[in-house]
Amino acid sequence: QLQLVESGGGLVQSGGSLRLSCEGLGFDLDLHAIGWFRQAPGKEREGVSCILSGVGSTNYADSVKGRFTISRDIAKNTVNLQMNSLKPEDTAVYYCAAAWGCPLNLDYRDMDYWGKGTLVTVSS
Repeated sequence: QLQLVESGGGLVQSGGSLRLSCEGLGFDLDLHAIGWFRQAPGKEREGVSCILSGVGSTNYADSVKGRFTISRDIAKNTVNLQMNSLKPEDTAVYYCAAAWGCPLNLDYRDMDYWGKGTLVTVSS
């Protein structure tokens, strides 16, 4: 069974950092595009970042450019999201998801497999 498991969420003060990890169970993450998405209370899920398989090209939502970095750890079969300079508006449940390619405009509806999410809370 294909599973994605997120970890690393928690409570952090504004300006702080967190590192999220997405682990693949039952499949090789390096063969898939992996995206990070988030959903704040009362809001629609939105794309944060995505990394392609192979050469690993990346893209980011404008709201996180320069603050978040997505990367692969092939040995651990994980995709990580380093989040720096966190803001209260980054508070959300963060999900990782897999597909054969990164979706246009980071549209979450084009992803195929989803984890259950990890909560990130940024206090002001």
